[in-house]
Amino acid sequence: MAKISPTEFMNQVKAETAKVYWPSRRETVMTAIMVVALTLILGIFFFVVDWGFSRIVKFLLSLVQG
Repeated sequence: MAKISPTEFMNQVKAETAKVYWPSRRETVMTAIMVVALTLILGIFFFVVDWGFSRIVKFLLSLVQG
């Protein structure tokens, strides 16, 4: 691997950074809102599923215990 100077390295970093697509503030906020909303929806969904399975298991165990 060829050695490059720190100055050349920094120039390459600047060049690559200029190629990066940086989202706008609005895009960032909308993405963050979507992440929070979907996290809440999935949290509620898994809570309900877990609660349902818990009730089913408790019911089945009550049948075994008589």
